[in-house]
Amino acid sequence: MTLKVFDILGNEIGSLVNEEKAASTYEVEFSTEGGLNSVGSVHNLPSGVYFYRLQAANYVVTKKMILMK
Repeated sequence: MTLKVFDILGNEIGSLVNEEKAASTYEVEFSTEGGLNSVGSVHNLPSGVYFYRLQAANYVVTKKMILMK
């Protein structure tokens, strides 16, 4: 399973999850302050429109999110 964040131009900002997971419900904490690390922080993102893409087996979904600081 992968969960990635992209900016409005399609550039990958960070990978929040990249590992095998059993079918279930999961939560991922996302922080916009600090450096990219194993718990899914990406450094100092400005307010704006971002996209996240979840891929798991044959399932792929991309959604829009708005970051407001």
